[in-house]
Amino acid sequence: MPDTTTDQPSRRAGGAVVPVLAFAGIVVAVMQTLLVPVIKDLPQLLDTAPSNATWVLTSTLLSGAVATPIMGRLGDLYGKRRMLILSLAVMVAGALVSAVTSQLLVMIAGRTLQGFAMGAIPLGIGLMRDMLPRERLGSAMALMSSSIGVGGGLALPAAALVAQHTDWHALFYGAAGLGALAIALTLLAVPESPMRAEGSFDLLGALGLSAGLVLLLLPITKGSDWGWSSGTTLGLFAGAVVVLLLWGVFELRVQAPLVDLRTTARREVLLTNLASIMVGVSFYVVSLVLPQLLQLPTATGYGLGQSMVVAGLCVAPLGLTMMFTAPVYARLSARYGPKVTLITGLLIIAIGYGGGLGLMDAAWQTVVTSVVLGAGIGLAYSSLPALIVGAVPASETGAANGLNTLMRSIGTSVSSAVIGMVLANTANDVGGVAVPTMHGFRVSFLIATAAVAVGLLLALCLPKAVRPAQHTQLRASSEEEANLERAEEVLRGFRGRVLDAGGAPVARAKVTLIDRRGRQAGATLSEADGSYVLAVPGEGTYVLAARASGHGPLASSVTHSGAERAVDLDLALPGESVSA
Repeated sequence: MPDTTTDQPSRRAGGAVVPVLAFAGIVVAVMQTLLVPVIKDLPQLLDTAPSNATWVLTSTLLSGAVATPIMGRLGDLYGKRRMLILSLAVMVAGALVSAVTSQLLVMIAGRTLQGFAMGAIPLGIGLMRDMLPRERLGSAMALMSSSIGVGGGLALPAAALVAQHTDWHALFYGAAGLGALAIALTLLAVPESPMRAEGSFDLLGALGLSAGLVLLLLPITKGSDWGWSSGTTLGLFAGAVVVLLLWGVFELRVQAPLVDLRTTARREVLLTNLASIMVGVSFYVVSLVLPQLLQLPTATGYGLGQSMVVAGLCVAPLGLTMMFTAPVYARLSARYGPKVTLITGLLIIAIGYGGGLGLMDAAWQTVVTSVVLGAGIGLAYSSLPALIVGAVPASETGAANGLNTLMRSIGTSVSSAVIGMVLANTANDVGGVAVPTMHGFRVSFLIATAAVAVGLLLALCLPKAVRPAQHTQLRASSEEEANLERAEEVLRGFRGRVLDAGGAPVARAKVTLIDRRGRQAGATLSEADGSYVLAVPGEGTYVLAARASGHGPLASSVTHSGAERAVDLDLALPGESVSA
């Protein structure tokens, strides 16, 4: 049975934890857009065919998709901070490999290592949940979740400036330096989480999921090159279906699976993950369309004739606005809940793309579009981890958020493939060069609007509120609200003291609440006076289990009827019998 232990002493999170983790998330996101300014030059820079050069981008996407859920689970088992540092270290190594080569295969290997850092996003969210007080959790998770867009948006102008004035390898040296700084700050400012999931790592599940994701994402990213109806593309899609189905059957039978599919199938988790795909689609469309529109020459009749750097600066407000929406999200979510905030964000995205259809005639208009879309995407991205955290046990936070981050990555992959195909099929041939058209840009915006509409329908079907056991962790935005919600939580749960055989209080005893399905419904440590408090997800019969070093374990069946109930837990010495 999955459980959570707190063998390590809890450490109070300092004020630097949130900015340091958010900085790590931004550094990781930089990897995704690092080479965007030099995409068109990669075949020449690497002395290879255009179809081969695209593997420099595809390899990072694939490794990131594979690493995200795996690193999340490893973080739950062995320590989220430890896995976060490992992810950043692998990224730094990959950046240094890419910095010293112009050989295609070596470059692909380096870029593959860089993709492993994507697991840092869910690990950071998990660390925040484990350590931060409730009044800080909402805005902190919002900032961490938005760091994907913030890093991508800010990297565009910075990378363009570097690529335009120095050797392109400097991009990788800069990325390695940022990664090393993130590691140092994490070591200095971020304590390890005391939360642990018991069990072993599901190696077969990790291999099966990795194979299934590669088989799925390869044809999505390379389908336009291979042909969507080619035998290779269709064969890989068929293989992905078979492998993922077999993997799902295997995961359902494993005691400690890599991904708990039963939890994933819960309405709130499933709908949130599906909505995440739609948000990912909508986010990537603007990143693909606006830079091209801005850099096309004015001779086309619709291009805005801006330099690479100016184009990056016009799109940068997308990421900046996402960052500044984090405190706004915290207030909205505290008042109305993450579901309403997600719906609000999707509506703003729809307005941004709808208005953007008519705002393509000047550079300042693209800035307006970027700001509106940044606000909407920031609110939507910020809502997703709150919805996930509110629906899963604490011991599964890393893996569940890893899967949610993967869903966003799948959305961006689908967006890249579909929009790339649309722009290619609507392009004009000018001297042997395919030039995107205004019609293609507007069709791309309509596709994004359609994706947002689907996401909005999914969000409307979410349950009205998260489960009571987690509700207070997500919505408090001030100390006063947090205190009120703590009081309400106590009235809904069990409280009492953990005592030894002589009636003396037992400090730091692990108290676990287990539901009728044998799943953990809550866990805590007793205070110095032996007292404990556990909220419950609903009325019914539970098992309260307690254990402490030097004492025998205790398991007692208890019933909760909606009001506070006092239950003292008497631990015996090892070898003594205790009646349940």
